[in-house]
Amino acid sequence: MSNKKVMIIGSGPNRIGQGVEFDYCCVHASFALKEQGVTTIMYNCNPETVSTDYDTSDILYFEPIDIEHVRNVIDREKPDGIIIHFGGQTPLKLAKAITKIGGNIIGTSADVIDLAEDRERFVKFIDKHGLKQAPNGTAFSEEKAYIIAEKIGYPVLVRPSYVLGGRAMRIVYSQEELKKYIKQATNVSNNSPVLIDRFLDRAIEIDVDAICDGDEVYIGAVMQHIEEAGVHSGDSACSLPPISLTDAIKNEIYEQTKIIALNLQVVGMLNIQFAIFKGEVYLIEVNPRASRTVPFVSKSTGIPLAKVATLVMLGKTLKEALDIYDKNKIVFAHNGVLMPKELGHISVKEAMFPFNKLEADSTLSPEMKSTGEVMGISESFGESFAKSQIASKNNLPLEGNVFLSLADIDKPFAYEIADSLIKLGFVIHATTGTYNLLIEKGLSVQKALKVSEGRPNIIDELTNKKIQLVINTTDSVNSKNDAFNIRQSVIKNNIAYFTTISAALVVAEAIGKLKELNHDLSVKSIQEYLHIS
Repeated sequence: MSNKKVMIIGSGPNRIGQGVEFDYCCVHASFALKEQGVTTIMYNCNPETVSTDYDTSDILYFEPIDIEHVRNVIDREKPDGIIIHFGGQTPLKLAKAITKIGGNIIGTSADVIDLAEDRERFVKFIDKHGLKQAPNGTAFSEEKAYIIAEKIGYPVLVRPSYVLGGRAMRIVYSQEELKKYIKQATNVSNNSPVLIDRFLDRAIEIDVDAICDGDEVYIGAVMQHIEEAGVHSGDSACSLPPISLTDAIKNEIYEQTKIIALNLQVVGMLNIQFAIFKGEVYLIEVNPRASRTVPFVSKSTGIPLAKVATLVMLGKTLKEALDIYDKNKIVFAHNGVLMPKELGHISVKEAMFPFNKLEADSTLSPEMKSTGEVMGISESFGESFAKSQIASKNNLPLEGNVFLSLADIDKPFAYEIADSLIKLGFVIHATTGTYNLLIEKGLSVQKALKVSEGRPNIIDELTNKKIQLVINTTDSVNSKNDAFNIRQSVIKNNIAYFTTISAALVVAEAIGKLKELNHDLSVKSIQEYLHIS
């Protein structure tokens, strides 16, 4: 054991927006440090995690994650380095304070973290390096928010800064809606600004997990979200590799990731979210820390991102760190960055929601609601998506009745969704607006009554198990009572459901694959997929 000591600050109690994915990163960091002979100090306060097991680290402090308690431990242990980048947003908020008291944060510095988090500083960075963001502004008051939103044009995405899990984020479609919501956003933001962006409607969202050592960049994964931009990345299903990006778009993402990582001077992990809108790449945000997708990416590619990043933060070059953990020698250079070869399988991450335990609206929004995630893996997207739904207990039916009810903004997609399901043998039931549209298009559809239109209505059909699949979207978070009651009935009766158009569009592909396989899904270990003997 060397004389070096490194302290890892965890994520604290599991809650919506922050959970076991970050604990995974902290544990892998501890293991990587131990392998290098470094004494590990774990600082966390959650008894339900592996990081607080007695044998995970050499020294364990079970204390609240605030600067007063953290400072006491730093003064007592005098660690050579402190890692704050693996516990999510909670330890990241302590970056400035830890630096101020003389704590040695290894890896990405507090100033770089602030640059990525501070909207005004980051906008200057974007402009300097020729990157593109949706029109945006920063408001410290309600009055300023109204001015910015009018200038940018509705719809806008409103979000407090320095918050966890997209708390109090909202897509706002009018000034009237903004007036109802802005007070909540300013209260949550405290002294930090409220961020207002032009919402890129129907954009494809992309997540990138990368590692930088200051000289080179490793792109661990480019993931394509199933849900469109506007759904929190923690709630969205995503595919690795991406399923519909052109080579030109992928190359642009590689180039922008490299520019951001090197010029931000990141040392360790970073997560970048992009939006593809009308064929162009827009930057949504940069997080100079580990993300929720690190376990998913690590299992899918065979490269343990948190371990590699830890060694980089400890002072090794990216290539030195990768050489230790790249067992199959799958990492190669492409377009000036390092990345893993595609191994012939497709992985799909799906979120787990607590709606059967906690009464909440199951519509997805910029505010995170999920409490975990699962993964489906196979040689085809359809089978992987189906596996992810089974794992998340959203079991897809192979036959029966589908209830289809779409918000006005989504009705242009009604025919495509209904037609694909009818061809698979399903019977479509739809409420008046969607029903009339589909009849006009020549499809055979049955009409479903709303609660106010008599009985048996759609709630009766759901309760009596007459419906096997529900596709229901709504115009806003403030949904009507009918729509909310339908979704509550769906959860109560354990019926497969989807609340976004993008997810509904891939359902037919997944069900088609299940029918083709006669539900005989392939089963292999991750080691077999990664060709590890």
